[in-house]
Amino acid sequence: MAEVKDNPERSRYEISVDGSRVGLMTYQISGDTVTTPHTEINPEYGGQGLGQQLVKEALDHIRDTGMFVRPSCPFVRAYVDNNPEYQDLVKRD
Repeated sequence: MAEVKDNPERSRYEISVDGSRVGLMTYQISGDTVTTPHTEINPEYGGQGLGQQLVKEALDHIRDTGMFVRPSCPFVRAYVDNNPEYQDLVKRD
């Protein structure tokens, strides 16, 4: 079972499987915007949908905090582009 948690001390969301961290999505906060520069999943766990779960739960958390997202990571940008329900979170410059 995979679990996503925010680790604000390290400015990243982490995904764990059976208690072991297998991926992360880093972020930077400026004002009301969360920029997401990097996402990675341990190659051993690739192809299991963990990256999508990580991004989905992180975006849901960002929505709950009332902030916007600037998806600078290509994986996060592709996820947002493919899931229109997250378009309202994108910070437009």
